[in-house]
This record gives sequence, C-alpha cells and structure tokens, in this order.
Amino acid sequence: MELYSYYRSSAAFRVRIVLNIKGLDYGYLPVNLLQSEQKGEDYLAHNPQGLVPALQLDSGEVLTQSVAILEWLEESYPEPALLPEDPLQRARIRSMVNSICCDVHPLCNIAVTNYLKANYQADEEAVHNWYTTWMHRSFSPIEQQLAANNSTYSFGEAPCMADVLLVPQLFNARRFAIALDEFPHLQRVVDNCLELPAFAAAAPDRQPDTPE
Repeated sequence: MELYSYYRSSAAFRVRIVLNIKGLDYGYLPVNLLQSEQKGEDYLAHNPQGLVPALQLDSGEVLTQSVAILEWLEESYPEPALLPEDPLQRARIRSMVNSICCDVHPLCNIAVTNYLKANYQADEEAVHNWYTTWMHRSFSPIEQQLAANNSTYSFGEAPCMADVLLVPQLFNARRFAIALDEFPHLQRVVDNCLELPAFAAAAPDRQPDTPE
C-alpha cells in the first residue's frame, strides 16, 4: 500500500496510527499542502477531492477520506481491534470519532483559516480565537466522557478508534497554543497513547517529509 500524506495533516496522522497499530507496511508519498501539491494534476488523478490522505491499495484502488480509510482497515485487518464487539460501546466510540471529524476538524483546517484571512481579513489573534472556540466546544463533552470512563485510554485499557482521532486533534491544539487547562483527562489519555510505539511513530515529527 501507498499512503499519500502530509506530515502535519491530522487526517493523515490518523491513518498512519492505524496502519502502525495493524502492523502494515506501506510506502509514504508526501504531498506538500503548503505548496498546493494536493491541487496538482498528478495528485488529483489519484484523489479528485484534492485532500490528504489517500491510500492506494495493492490492487491499485485508491481510498479517500480518513475515517472511511480507518473503517476499511478495521474491517480488512480486524486484529488488533479498534472497535469492540458490543454495539452500544461501538456507538459511543463512533460518537466521539464523529465529534472530532465532523464538528471540529473541518472548521480548523488550512482551507477554512485561509478563507477567513482572505475574505474576512482575520488576523492571527482572530484565527487563534476561532481555533479556541471550536476546539473547546468539541473538547468539553469529550472531557466529561473521559472523566466518567476513568480509563487509561478513551474507552478502556486498550486504544480504540476514538484515541486515533483524539491524538491528532490534541496535537493541533498544542501546536496552536490552545489553552487546555480545562481538559486534564483528555491530555492524560493522549499522553498515554503517545507512549505507545504505533502512535509515537505516526507523529508529525517522525515523518519523512518533516522539515529539518
């Protein structure tokens, strides 16, 4: 398999984590978002959406959208499992996944912030306030859930799909210097995850296209 990735893309970060957890070998094909390589003809031939990640399978098929890729990996390589057998618990985990990938991530990506700067003259302070507003809105209910669970990882003593989404989102929050004092359980769970080799190896500073 070949992963089209950008080292700082949180969506690509998710896929790298799961590929590592599943113990799958893959090639790393960097797509520089800051240089708009995702909009180039060569990349658009693989992914017309012009987004990362994209996962090219051994068959030549290309999968896009990170959560769809994660679901395919979970179904195709079920061990170690990232979703439990219990339907209710699976729904709880997917709820947290959706909270991150639907409610906060799309509002805090480079396309949105560039639009705010270009069309609404948003300065750095305004962008930071935008990030803080939407990340806090998503993190607050997650913090309550993690406090209630009181487990090593989001939903127990082994990482699950919710952790795969949570770690990159908190990476972004820390990168943008978002205040996180209100979220001690969230930070604890993420730090526990980052002690695991599969998560640590997927981190942005460990990728081939990380700037020196």
